[in-house]
Amino acid sequence: MLTQTFHFAVLKDYQKVFTAQGKTLVEVLQFRADNMNPIDILPYIKRCTLDIICETAMGCSISCQTGGNDGYVNSVKRLSELVWLYEKTPLYWISPIWYLSGKGFEFDKHVRSTTEFTRRVIENQRTEISRKSSSATTENPDQPKKRQAFLDFLINCQELSDEDIREEVDTFMFEGHDTTSSGITFAIWFLGQHPEYQRRVQDELDDIFGDDFERHPDSEDLQRMKFLEQCIKETLRITPPVPFISRKLSEDVKIPHPTKADVILPAGMSIILNIVSIMKDSRFFERPWEFYPEHFDPERVTSREAFAYVPFSAGPRNCIGQKFALLEEKTVLSWIFRYFSVTSLTRFPDEFPIPELILKPVNGTKVILRNRRKL
Repeated sequence: MLTQTFHFAVLKDYQKVFTAQGKTLVEVLQFRADNMNPIDILPYIKRCTLDIICETAMGCSISCQTGGNDGYVNSVKRLSELVWLYEKTPLYWISPIWYLSGKGFEFDKHVRSTTEFTRRVIENQRTEISRKSSSATTENPDQPKKRQAFLDFLINCQELSDEDIREEVDTFMFEGHDTTSSGITFAIWFLGQHPEYQRRVQDELDDIFGDDFERHPDSEDLQRMKFLEQCIKETLRITPPVPFISRKLSEDVKIPHPTKADVILPAGMSIILNIVSIMKDSRFFERPWEFYPEHFDPERVTSREAFAYVPFSAGPRNCIGQKFALLEEKTVLSWIFRYFSVTSLTRFPDEFPIPELILKPVNGTKVILRNRRKL
């Protein structure tokens, strides 16, 4: 049902949102560049991806990059923190302790805040769709069509109640902004550690855009960003936003053991796959613990086992938003490296990411930005 939301034509429409919010991001960062003071880049990226996901998922702008809707933004941020705190603290699994600590009441407050916001948006969107439907015969056919958001597809699906729609939108919101902000942030961090690769990315962007510093990237431009795409994929290999996935086996699985009898995992067993380790296999990646974008040279990719690289999982239950995520990351990163040179103050693996709900920098991502050109 949701696959049509990520059809090429729809993604091409979403591209306008990625571009506009990426431009806003570099305008905001412009004021933090050139003073040689380090900044933690992650909060800026998170606000950008939250603006993107709100506009593409709900069809509304919350302008959190420029200070709008602070209540919703803060609730989204705090909910992620509280969920992780709950998951890693078994004592909080006892409901009275969770609430006596005050965390349970705080969690409920932020859930109410986000769900009320989503319900208002759904109600407004239903009203708008109904109005357009009733006035369809009188509308000017030459007038450009409004971009369809994820929410529009759900509302037009007759099988879903408003509560079903709210749950889908909230899931899309939380999963869609946190994972992409992780991918973008780590890509900036790695390129800030490797000026030789950063220079190649910037040369590629300069070849595409020349001296037209204000031109928005279109789909053809993005297809030409081959090396930037390799850097994004290498980032996702080393630091996949979702470090673990779980599955329930539908049939017995035999795992060969090098010295003993094969291990049989029975059907019905729940298993956890360590995505981080899978993509560090030296049989498929010659420098498994290094940032080495050459791992994704075309000839290496074609000769590699398909399941050696699974940042979005694989098979019928893979991430349906992977094309959305890659397009968003490429667009935002192209803006950043057109306008800034980045120096990272910490290095991998000395500073090793930690798995929370998603993989995150343990102490933030401190970088220094230098303007390549003025906006």
